[in-house]
Parts: sequence; C-alpha cells; structure tokens
Amino acid sequence: MKILLIVYDNSSFIPYTPLGIGYLSAVIRQSDHEVVVYSQDIYHYSDEHLTKYLDDNDFDAVGISSIAGYFQYRKMINLSKAINKSKNRDNFIFIIGGTMFTPEPVYFLNKLDADIAVLGEGEETIVELMNKKFNCADFKNIKGIAYCESDNVVINSRRETIKNIDDIPMPAYDLFPMDFYKLMRFPSADYNDYTATILSGRGCLFRCNFCFRSDPGFRPRSGENILKEIEYLKSKHNINYIIFSDELMMSSEKRTVELCKQFKESKLNFKWACEGRLNFAKLDILKLMKECGCKYINYGIESFDNSMLKVMRKGLNTKIIIEGIENTLKVDISPGLNLIYGNIGETFEVLQKSVDFLLKYSDFVELRTIRPVAPYPGSPLYYFAIQNGLLKDVEEFYENKLKNSDLLSVNFTPYTDEEVNRELCRVNKELITAFYKANEKKMLASCDDLYYNENIGFRGFRPIV
Repeated sequence: MKILLIVYDNSSFIPYTPLGIGYLSAVIRQSDHEVVVYSQDIYHYSDEHLTKYLDDNDFDAVGISSIAGYFQYRKMINLSKAINKSKNRDNFIFIIGGTMFTPEPVYFLNKLDADIAVLGEGEETIVELMNKKFNCADFKNIKGIAYCESDNVVINSRRETIKNIDDIPMPAYDLFPMDFYKLMRFPSADYNDYTATILSGRGCLFRCNFCFRSDPGFRPRSGENILKEIEYLKSKHNINYIIFSDELMMSSEKRTVELCKQFKESKLNFKWACEGRLNFAKLDILKLMKECGCKYINYGIESFDNSMLKVMRKGLNTKIIIEGIENTLKVDISPGLNLIYGNIGETFEVLQKSVDFLLKYSDFVELRTIRPVAPYPGSPLYYFAIQNGLLKDVEEFYENKLKNSDLLSVNFTPYTDEEVNRELCRVNKELITAFYKANEKKMLASCDDLYYNENIGFRGFRPIV
C-alpha cells in the first residue's frame, strides 16, 4: 500500500521538523508499505499544486494532521478542498488525524469530506489500516478511528496508548530535507548553531483547564533511546542544538536529574532547550542542567495570581514561580515566560500582576506578550463555555469565535469584549516598548565597548530576531 502524508505550509520561513509525520513514516516503512512526504511547508506549494500532484500520481491513501488553531483550521479546509478536487479522489482514502480532529471527529469528517479520522496516537492505527488495505468492511473492528458510513459517522472505541514508546522507531529523517530544517533559529542559540527538534516523551501529568491532550498520562523515553537519536542527528546532520519540543521534559526532579547525568556521561556535548515545570526548578537541578548544555527553558506560568492559578488548575503558586524563575536566571539559563489572560472571572488587576511580573523577570532574549486564553475543543474550558451558554459548539468556535490567537474568542471575564481588547492593547504596548528599550540599551552598550575598549571580537550590530 502507498500513502501520501502532507506537511502543511504554516507560513514560517523555517518551520519545525514535522516529527509526527516522521514517526508515522517510520512505522509505515517498517511494516513494508510505501510512504511519500509532500513538503508544502518548505516549498510553499499552492493548493492547486497539490491537486495536480494527486492527479498525476497514484496513492491508496492521503493523510493530513494538525494541532488546533485558527490558522490551522483555515489551512485544513483549503487543503481538504484541494484533495477532494483531485480526479483520483475515488481511488484513495482521505485520512485526518491530530489534536484538532480527535475531540470532534464527526464535525471534521463532515466539514473536510474525509473518510477516516485517527483518534489520538496514530502509529499502530495507521499500520493496521494499511495492513487491512483500507477495507471498509474492516473499519468497525479497528480501534482508534471514526469513519463515514453512508450518511453517518461511526466512532470506534479508543485504542490503548503505546506503553513503551522506545519501541517506536526513530522518525524517518531521511525523508525530510534536514539541511533546511536545521537552520531554524531558537532563543539563546548562536548564529552558527544547527538545531533539531526531538521528543523526550509523550503527554503531561498536569491537567490545566485550558489544555486538551488526546492521550492520557505521561510516557517518557529512556535516556539511552534519546541519546541514540541525538547521536544520529549530530553525526548525520551536524546538529549541535537540540530542542525538546514535547509538553514536559521536566516531568519530575528525578527524571530531570537522570537525563542530565546521562547527557553529561555521553560526552556528545550538545546544547539544548526544553519545556519546563517550575515545581521542579530547584537550584541544584538547574545547575546540573546548565552543566550539561541547557540554554533555555520554556515555562508555562499563565498567571501571576494565586486565585487564578487555582482556577486554571496549574498546580503552581506565586512563591514557586518566583523561586523557580530566580533560580533559572541565577544559573544563566534563559527562561521563556508564558502568560495568558481571560480565564474564568479573571480581572484586569490580575492581568496587571502578570505584566509586572514579566517586566521584572524577563531577560528580554525574546519578545513576550500576553494572549487571551482560548477554549479549544476537548479542554475543560471548552465544555465549561458550552454548559454556561458562552459557546454553542465546535462549529461556532472555529467559524465565528476563533479569529486570531491574539484576539478574544470566548469571553470568560467580567468585562465586555471591547474593554478586554483595549486593555490587552495597552499592556502589550507596555511589554513591546520594554523589550525594545532593553535591547536598545544592550546594543548601545556594545557600541561603547567596541569604540572605547576596542573590542576586536565584535562582529557587527546584529538585528533583534
């Protein structure tokens, strides 16, 4: 069987390596099927190009995958139209998968005119579908899918997650133009660093009210398995900066320490960044992370108010936040400070606390603004919105409410939409101004150092990126 997997164009100059497609491609090939990757993200192919490509080539299936988002929603609609226009449409199965589709498969199968939605983790499901040659008679026995049958959508029982994710083969990097992906920039990376994204695990142990994840629990990869992939990327593609892009590499103090010790003992000498958790940002742990190459930790803080943190179910308080960020800065690791606004009952006083926190603790390596929370389908906040008459359904969310990630979608605050927009505009202007003032100060200081101290290591006034 032969399948085409589409990496959609997200309008980035240099996007992340599409690891989800990479993992699916690896298991498909391992099962003696053929996979072709259509890299719209790199070549910025038009949707008409995709239709012609499908007209000119034969496939048994075509698959697209997406996370939730306003841009991604419009992109999926346009891609599905291009796929369904192909003169070969009756000859292949159209499959959708990812966190956008999993919570509401009925809506998306109908909206995109697709045949099958893969629900949750896809590696075992896609292989079973291909092994059974996409036989409609077998669909009812395949776990982890929803599918169209006549005018109805049938939702099968969910498939159990893969218990040992070390058993999943490494992403099929050879199908991707890695010399392009490795040029992606990242906070605290030098201009001559080559970067690559990998996963250290799947899932998250926490249950924030605005978050949806398609599979329960947290499943870590072993240090040995992670290092094997890093060694490959270093030797094959000269990668020296690893971005752990999964939800939570710092899943516990014990795991963080174990991984750091393994990184250090491996002597691979790579820089790295990860998603972190402030509960585990202890000074001794951060020192160890720094010693083995950590340059940047992205923290999901979301609010600097204890009552709002409880509403969000963050499992944090302001004392933990301050201690963790101060520890991170103390060991010279750059912290990514993520804050949002607009959760249930959130006031402008709470918003200002978040702004004041950012102004005090940002190292201004990157510009940070505050976006409004969005109740993505599948999240507890989504069902709260429906139950309280703030949102009708998934169609209203994507078609009428979610217009842009920086604009209010559903209003959970005590203010009007116009008042929220005005206040977000005010505070974000304050944050933008502070960022450029801080970087202006750094650049002027480097100018003094160049001319008064004759700094021969100076390499030109670099733009802020």
